[in-house]
Amino acid sequence: MKSSDLFVKCLESEGVEYIFGLPGEENSDFCLSLLNSKIKFILVRHEQSAAFMADVYGRITPKVGVCLATLGPGATNLTTGIANANMDRSRVLAITGQTDSHLLHKESHQNMDAITLFKPITKWNWSIRNSDNIPEIVRRAFKISLEEKSGATHIELPQDIAKKESTILPIRQSLSIRSKPHASLVNLAAKLILDSKKPLILVGNGCIREDASSRIRQFAEKTGICSMNTFMAKGVISDKSERHLQTIGIKQADHALIAMKDADLVIAIGYDLVEYSPKNWNSDLSKKIIHIDFTPAEIDTYYPPDVEIDADVEYTIDAILEELEKEKKENPSIDYPKKEFPELFKKIKQQVVDRIERHKNHTSYPIEPEKLVTDVRTALDDNDIVLSDVGAHKMWIAKTYNTYVPNTCLIPNGFCSMGFSVPGAIASQLIHPQRKVVAMCGDGAFLMSVHEIETAVRLKLPIIVVVWVDGGYGLISLKEMDEYGRDAYTRFNNPDFVKLAESFGAIGYHIKSSEEFPKILEEAKKSKDKPVIIAVDVDYSRNKLLLHDDFES
Repeated sequence: MKSSDLFVKCLESEGVEYIFGLPGEENSDFCLSLLNSKIKFILVRHEQSAAFMADVYGRITPKVGVCLATLGPGATNLTTGIANANMDRSRVLAITGQTDSHLLHKESHQNMDAITLFKPITKWNWSIRNSDNIPEIVRRAFKISLEEKSGATHIELPQDIAKKESTILPIRQSLSIRSKPHASLVNLAAKLILDSKKPLILVGNGCIREDASSRIRQFAEKTGICSMNTFMAKGVISDKSERHLQTIGIKQADHALIAMKDADLVIAIGYDLVEYSPKNWNSDLSKKIIHIDFTPAEIDTYYPPDVEIDADVEYTIDAILEELEKEKKENPSIDYPKKEFPELFKKIKQQVVDRIERHKNHTSYPIEPEKLVTDVRTALDDNDIVLSDVGAHKMWIAKTYNTYVPNTCLIPNGFCSMGFSVPGAIASQLIHPQRKVVAMCGDGAFLMSVHEIETAVRLKLPIIVVVWVDGGYGLISLKEMDEYGRDAYTRFNNPDFVKLAESFGAIGYHIKSSEEFPKILEEAKKSKDKPVIIAVDVDYSRNKLLLHDDFES
């Protein structure tokens, strides 16, 4: 069998559905082998977009997303998206072509050391030098990508190796059982919970996959403990839950941070320090901490767990609940489940709800960020998907977009790369064709991935792109103004968004009033096979609230 054919067979064995990428001379053998495969190749307009699409595929499915580029500039174009996926725990395999292996020791056309380039932004990577090793290398790349903490891997396939022959067969996937928690640590965790007066559950990115959400919801409901989530864990616990204080992660401007500072015990489940530093909520080292994750806690001065349980999250939660029930039977008078809803927590929850609700009927234009987010939330079903890009709008979405189901509000919050939302929306729509998919992006981020509107048109995907228009890099300007009293180099001009959309074959709108926006959004939802771009002028004067909270003590 030709090596490139074997590579594709190995990918089929791993259950790969899509490969997002661009062809090149040095990956042509691989692309031609795909012609005979059931795997669908999604041609993109830039390799960075291919990586973002694979990133989102790895977030919202239990599988590894796969992207492809050629050597040299193709490989370098992948790196931003791969770094984004790796830091956000997204399961991705990047495949890059390479020149003939006998030329790698010297200067040659487009040759560069892609293995060294990808090493710091992946969990593992390798260059194939023997066609008989392909099954082992592919299986290893998938296995490592899926292992916690999950992340990105990379394989390089030189052009001459792709043409060789091999008689080796793909390696089958094997079943694995995740580790269970140690009984002594479960006992200690239960004791800390029972002894606490104001415990809080902090749900992080490590909980967003598989069935962890249902167990964590069960844990919160049975214990009566209040909860909150990081940006990337939105939806693990529904924002409809009475004792869920919603999203933390905006430093000073956080109702949830006020609650966190008042808590005496933090039960951190799947918490990634990269999302939100524990220094923000444990600067005086006063908190008791229970760490629950598949992997050990990161070493951090402000995150010293009193109990560290490195095991399957679901098994751990079940074991702690069982231990708490046992303690309750032996001592019925103990404070379990927690009946009291602490007054401060109750007030914070009410203010979070009020902050979202109070703007929904405002009619000023340019539109208020809270009004825009609320209108999108009202237009969508619980299972529809919103993808946030990076910028000031990301903060507003994190603060005010009510999320009820895991993986229905995707916010990149580790590497935080702009340009994520439009390619991510394309991948989301491919995976869930029956759901409405909305990309929310600033005008800065939108122009970084606008070329993929052609991809969406070609694939007949009815994604909706809501462009927050202010003619500048709003979040940078906000922070510069707050620290220096002036901003630098943050303003730019925009195209005619309606003409731009139409030039691609998409549908375009530029909203002229706040009352018009929900009507146009409803019209956009009717599209069956065309992307819709809706440009909305946004009142970013309200961004100061992102830095200085309006909590009423």
